[in-house]
Amino acid sequence: MSQQTVIRAAMAAAFALGTLGAGVAQAKDPAGMEKCFGIAKAGKNDCGSSATKHSCAGQSKTDNDPKDFRYVKTGTCARMGGKLQPS
Repeated sequence: MSQQTVIRAAMAAAFALGTLGAGVAQAKDPAGMEKCFGIAKAGKNDCGSSATKHSCAGQSKTDNDPKDFRYVKTGTCARMGGKLQPS
């Protein structure tokens, strides 16, 4: 086996291991905050659930979409008219 083949194989293995771990990690909610669904204004969401047409912050197209969330202080979601789970 040539040195170049060994290097390519090692790089491929490192890449494969890196991509396996990337899909498993989940970000935790910021300290003292919770996800509140259904209160975000269009373009002001922090993210969306897996059921939305997007998965990124600031991409909501409608106000108060029940599948998009904003982070709010823990315990304040219900008072704002939101829910802790997407509907």
